[in-house]
Amino acid sequence: MSARIVCFGELLLRLSAPGRERLLQGPSLEVRVGGAEANVGVSLARFGHQVAMAGTVADNALGDAAAGELRRHGVDTTGLRRAHGRMGLYFLAPGAIQRPAEVLYDRAGSAFALAGPDDYDWPALLAGAGWLHLSGITPAVGAATATAALAAARAARAAGARVSFDGNFRPRLWQAWDGDARAILSALMAEADVLFADHRDMALVLGGQYPQEAALDRIQAAAADAFAAFPRLRWMACTIRTVHSVDHHALSGVLAGRDRPLALAPQLEVTPIVDRIGGGDAFAAGVLHGLIQGWDAERSIGFGLAAGCLKHSIPGDFNLVSEAEVQALLSERRYDVRR
Repeated sequence: MSARIVCFGELLLRLSAPGRERLLQGPSLEVRVGGAEANVGVSLARFGHQVAMAGTVADNALGDAAAGELRRHGVDTTGLRRAHGRMGLYFLAPGAIQRPAEVLYDRAGSAFALAGPDDYDWPALLAGAGWLHLSGITPAVGAATATAALAAARAARAAGARVSFDGNFRPRLWQAWDGDARAILSALMAEADVLFADHRDMALVLGGQYPQEAALDRIQAAAADAFAAFPRLRWMACTIRTVHSVDHHALSGVLAGRDRPLALAPQLEVTPIVDRIGGGDAFAAGVLHGLIQGWDAERSIGFGLAAGCLKHSIPGDFNLVSEAEVQALLSERRYDVRR
């Protein structure tokens, strides 16, 4: 496997209504650990990579439990700071049929949100790292985390590590502190070798218009703009999601390379959906796995799409599958009981 992969972001506690209930319809909530960058890290660790998590957790039993959950899945947590404060939370009301799921954030003032760039020793955290993975959720949390994310990306560049960045635009988080999403996301995308984004992200960051009728044409035009705007960028990937209902989606995947033709993973039906949270992170981890392994674009995007689809079958944020299980979906398409 490749050199170490460092993921920087906030570990969160997810509190979900059980089953298909609405929040506090009943007296209980289910607690799981998640967070976009941690989701990617867990997937990559399960695919066999050396993965480390960087960030800040609360110096209490909740922070200890969140870090312990990462270690259980093979992620190195020695780079996680402990600090006085609280854990970030998010509440999930699962959807059903025509009722969409809803996420409520409670992250303001968390130990992670209050940590700035000077709280991280990036030369030490990135020692021996071949990759740094970030997402647009980290800068959306607040001014301190936005500065820290950009410092991390630039430190990775200085250390010779490659950078992958998932746009993950979260308007509610940006609006909470009136952050300049366009300028900050643009600065982070400029440091990326691999970008997970689509035409909507490029419209936000670059101000482009993509009126093409076909989704693939919109993505191709957005990728061309991204490669022109960001000279370091080598790959841009995204999914195309067709939503029939909350419980029935169809997904395909697109991987664009600089001066290369688009690679397209054929559509897979995903129904009934068990849990879609973390599906994009599972897709990103699958594509990164392929690119790090040196696979060609077609194989990398096919693996990423299959990994993302499998996540929809697993409760919680983490995609608890191995490389062999993803390959089995790609090669067998058999759904009988394995004995």
